[in-house]
Parts: sequence; C-alpha cells; structure tokens
Amino acid sequence: MTARTRLLDTSVAQAMSALSAAAKRGLGDPALAELVVIRASQLNHCAFCLDMHLRIAREHGVPERQLDLLAAWEEAEGVFDERERAALALTEAVTVLTDGFVPDEVYETAAKHFDDAELAHLIGLVVAINNWNRVMVSRRIPPGGHTP
Repeated sequence: MTARTRLLDTSVAQAMSALSAAAKRGLGDPALAELVVIRASQLNHCAFCLDMHLRIAREHGVPERQLDLLAAWEEAEGVFDERERAALALTEAVTVLTDGFVPDEVYETAAKHFDDAELAHLIGLVVAINNWNRVMVSRRIPPGGHTP
C-alpha cells in the first residue's frame, strides 16, 4: 500500500486542526478526549490516527487497561466510568450512522453526564476525528508519520 498524494489544501488542514483543538479544549478532559478519538479511529480503521492518539493518550496518563479494553468497552465493566461510557456510546453512534441518526437514548444518556457546552464539544470532537480518519485512510497514510 502506497501513500497517495496530498488531498488537503493547507487552509483546509488548518481549519480541521482548529476544530479538533477547540473541541478538545471545550471538553476539558484530555484523557477522555483521547479515548473518544481512539475509539472512532478504531471504528474507522485509521492506523495513522490510532498510532498518534495512543501515544498522546499515554502522555495524558490514560491507563493501559483502558487502552487495552477500549475496543470492547461495553463488556469491560468497571474499567470505564459512566461518563466515559456515555461518551464512548455517543462516539460510536455519531461515527457509525447505521440507522441514519443518533438514537435518542444514547444522546440523552450523554446529556446526563455532559452540560450543553461539553456535549457540543464532544460531538465536535467526534466529527473532527471522523474527518481526520477519512482523510488519512483515503490518502493511505501509514502509522508513524506524525511528528508533534
């Protein structure tokens, strides 16, 4: 598999980076933000983003057990708290729009754990990482190419 040509204009990449940064700042919990972007990247099979965000998650002190069990978070009782579980459920619902919408139950559960501003930033973060995943997967960017 060979990486493809550059698909993003600099202004588009800057806008996407600004959205990602604003969403993370507004969420206010860097460890939770990394769990969210890692889970979306797992669902989207983006090796580049997984490689980068797993490293960042470790820098933010996300426990290895959470990283190890993230793909099976629903079955990993006691590993993720209710707020994390609500964020992960919303991440999956926004990432995989199987039914064409986010189920009310998923949204309402997230709304119990996040105030309006946090919820807006959480959704913004999921949208942002889905954008990045799609760009990196379509360009076939391999893991290991990120330099902070």
